[in-house]
Amino acid sequence: MTSAVQDTRVDYTRVFTQAIDRLHAEGRYRVFIDILRNKGAFPNARCFAGHNGPKPITVWCSNDYLAMGQHPKVIAAMEEALHDVGAGSGGTRNIGGNTHYHVDLEWELADLHGKEGALLFTSGYVSNEATLATMAKILPGCVIFSDELNHASMIAGIRNSGCEKRIFRHNDLAHLEELLAAEDPGVPKLIAFESVYSMEGDVAPIAAICDLADRYNALTYCDEVHAVGMYGARGGGISERDEVAHRLTIIEGTLGKAFGVMGGYIAADRTIIDVIRSYAPGFIFTTSLSPVLVAGVLASVRHLKSSTAEREGQQAAAATLKAMLADAGLPVMIGETHIVPVMVGDPVKAKKISDVLLAEYGVYVQPINYPTVPRGTERLRFTPGPAHDEAMMRDLTQALVEIWGRLELRKAA
Repeated sequence: MTSAVQDTRVDYTRVFTQAIDRLHAEGRYRVFIDILRNKGAFPNARCFAGHNGPKPITVWCSNDYLAMGQHPKVIAAMEEALHDVGAGSGGTRNIGGNTHYHVDLEWELADLHGKEGALLFTSGYVSNEATLATMAKILPGCVIFSDELNHASMIAGIRNSGCEKRIFRHNDLAHLEELLAAEDPGVPKLIAFESVYSMEGDVAPIAAICDLADRYNALTYCDEVHAVGMYGARGGGISERDEVAHRLTIIEGTLGKAFGVMGGYIAADRTIIDVIRSYAPGFIFTTSLSPVLVAGVLASVRHLKSSTAEREGQQAAAATLKAMLADAGLPVMIGETHIVPVMVGDPVKAKKISDVLLAEYGVYVQPINYPTVPRGTERLRFTPGPAHDEAMMRDLTQALVEIWGRLELRKAA
């Protein structure tokens, strides 16, 4: 009897090992590179992977797009906060974790987007998941219309809401309208989309989406994580640049990309902010951001509201790199944003290129594989910043040309 029971027991180690083996077999097992950035010298860093001691490298894949994580104002603000109030926040916002830093930052973010209020979260992922899930649960019978290329955090929020969803083809206004028109006019509707799609580098037609929302009485939810700090006169994102922020119901952003620190947020009218604050488990039950981090973000947001030098430098660097890669015949995906993707189309080859760049050229860029992008569209994603100079770009381009030839990869058509 005992042996029969043992024979049917689940071999947990085998199940977990097989799951990892599948990733290796598909060529999409993810390796985290062990590095340290050099304070004040970004994009220079040190790599500890596979070396006897640190090796100098150049970082080409950071989402700290404007190097604000290195800015003297940000570092000084964090050091001042650390010595003023200590390290941690002390708990959730409701229990000891609400500080004057949090209040000030929410005011600055609301002002940035021209909204009545804002709400901080521990990450952009949490802000998307918590807000979308909560909004749909609060609105009885809500149907969410979601762009097919929306981020995993948005998809998770929609799924966790339990509401009906309709997926529209990427940036396809005709398809979105077809889906909206087919819905019961009396049903609450929410259109969820991103302003900048970070793997393609393209931009949503925000004004046209707002026109459809007005026509079909729908709310709008715009993820601006790859655009806040980057576009607009004060860094309010694509919606500020295109003068449509006032038409959006909710604007969501991150504090860990262009602002260079950590966290996420939403901006909206006071009632919506109060609803999410009062009902979203992802906000209610999470320890708030450390005031040290919030102080750094405050300095970053305030600086980028008045300084355009970082944005201008980054846009110039992105345009230069795109031109260099295209002139070299490499399959760069030309778009209007700061994202510079180079198409590979194979996970194993993408990983091989990344490995060679790091080992032989001191260039750090991670391969982007499924599920971040669809299978067959694997790529390298470069994010040049204001501190990437032309010499670095020439070295990168020459390295890619050499590797493309060595691996006999297809060049641009």
